[in-house]
Amino acid sequence: MDAGSGAYGRAVSQINVTPLIDVLLVLLIIFMVITPVAPTGLNSQIPQPPKADTPTPDSALVVEVLANGSDGPVYRINQTLVPKGQLGPELRGIFRARSDKTMFVKGDRELTYSKVAEVIDLGHEAGAMSVGLMSPDPARR
Repeated sequence: MDAGSGAYGRAVSQINVTPLIDVLLVLLIIFMVITPVAPTGLNSQIPQPPKADTPTPDSALVVEVLANGSDGPVYRINQTLVPKGQLGPELRGIFRARSDKTMFVKGDRELTYSKVAEVIDLGHEAGAMSVGLMSPDPARR
């Protein structure tokens, strides 16, 4: 505040902006230093365009676990019925011959997840590097 020696001798109140500018400059410097340290994003896999040697979607390995009443689940590898005891060796043989180590597992709605998890474990033991879960068709209810 200025006691003022103005024309009328009143007090004149003015904001001193110098400390305000100093604070703003310090904040600007802090934000400039912090910005490069901040994380740049999430690590994620982005779908890539298919290469010439990648298999077509028709050659994807799909293991289906189907409910079969009281007899237990039925297993199919690409529409071929396979007994549970032969599922592991069959998957090992398939992954030994393939360069694509991806397996898709599709389970019926009536099954518990533990039955599907057994197939996922068998796939990992057989050499599957990535396992995808497929949901049942919404049209088939």
